[in-house]
Amino acid sequence: MGKIIFYEDRNFQGRSYECMSDCSELGSYLLRCTSCKVESGCFMVYDRPNYVGNQHFLSRGEYSDFQSMGFTDSIRSCRLIPHYRGSFRMRIYERENFQGQSHELMEDCDSIQERYRMSDCQSCHVMDGHWLIYDQPHFRGRMMYLRPGEYRSPREVGYKGGRLSSVKRITDPC
Repeated sequence: MGKIIFYEDRNFQGRSYECMSDCSELGSYLLRCTSCKVESGCFMVYDRPNYVGNQHFLSRGEYSDFQSMGFTDSIRSCRLIPHYRGSFRMRIYERENFQGQSHELMEDCDSIQERYRMSDCQSCHVMDGHWLIYDQPHFRGRMMYLRPGEYRSPREVGYKGGRLSSVKRITDPC
């Protein structure tokens, strides 16, 4: 069970909205959302409705200003990340539509290109667990949330840029 409280203004000011599950459009409840408190669980927040756009992973804590986290506007949607205790497993592919060289991951990888000598990573199949995938090595740059399922291209998770470069398991006690 998770609980996040969104606020219209920075530093937890203005109107608020409590959320305990996925919300595809926060604009239905608040004019804007520029700060929040995660009281329990873990959430992925997005700067556009329907779980697209820039994403950021939030665990328990206070976030007083989303602009300091790199968002140019306010948070528009959020997804509750369920707590997961099992094994982690993902197959990554060099090209879109599960083509080219492939490798199976069961732990974090700080540089897909270096570890597996892959020229690129353009699709993946998450068999077990919840993951964060980044567009730069060493878990930096733009991040995307992946839950179990098939991802034929980076566009399926709202990413329009180049390669996917590092991947990390979500092991926080969500």
